Amino acid sequence: MNKIISIEHLSENVVKLSIEAPRIAKKRKAGHFVIVKIGEKGERIPLTISSSDPEKGTITLVVQRVGVTSHKIANLHVGDSVTDVVGPLGLTTHIEKFGTVLCAGGGVGTAPLLPIVEAMHKAGNRVITVLAARNKELIILEEEIGGFSDEVVIMTDDGSYGRQGLVTHGMEEIIQREKVDFAVIIGPAIMMKFSSMLTQKYNIPTVASLNAIMVDGTGMCGACRVSVGGATKFVCVDGPEFDAHEVNFDELLTRLGGFKDEEFKAYQTFLETLKKEVT
Repeated sequence: MNKIISIEHLSENVVKLSIEAPRIAKKRKAGHFVIVKIGEKGERIPLTISSSDPEKGTITLVVQRVGVTSHKIANLHVGDSVTDVVGPLGLTTHIEKFGTVLCAGGGVGTAPLLPIVEAMHKAGNRVITVLAARNKELIILEEEIGGFSDEVVIMTDDGSYGRQGLVTHGMEEIIQREKVDFAVIIGPAIMMKFSSMLTQKYNIPTVASLNAIMVDGTGMCGACRVSVGGATKFVCVDGPEFDAHEVNFDELLTRLGGFKDEEFKAYQTFLETLKKEVT
């Protein structure tokens, strides 16, 4: 059991939790994630470690309500416990001094982007970060990202904050005005697909952190398989970061929607159960 030390609501449906996990906190690096479970028979879901405090023995996770398990996690309180937290898992981000690094985060993709922005900055890079979301409410961790970025550009679909437009609009303006040596993109698969197409157009080496469906997180179940450069890879052990220009995003999008109907039905049943408990 891992006790929740603090909770911060970043928006109506997005929460940031600090959880006791001393062993993970000591070993965690940029790019690592954990598998989290609520309840002995609960679903296992992957969550990227946004930050950690080795001295306090805590890790920070950012969760958005999108399904049954994420809703359960977001509804926890300080003092409650997460049944299981396994990690750190996955390969770490390759960090070096590239020059100018363009980092793009979409929605809650900003959470896993934060430790990468920090590491790239500390490696001596000029870091320009583009944060994008549908509206102002969904822009998260702006202040934290700004602490390790030379410049932060905000893009919202509806223009309610920053500038109106897609993440690719902000990225391309930066690319056209100055030389970008490396790019990191994290967010919804469709966002990463078009961001990757953009950087490929300008021949900018790019990595994407993939959000495939995952079960065990150790490469045994095969649920998170993706095609990268024509070869089958497993996001949990070969990633989560890959050469974005080699990823088959269309296949990834198809696989992410494989259980869409079942997930929707399960979530609706869960919400109905909650309503009955309240009444």
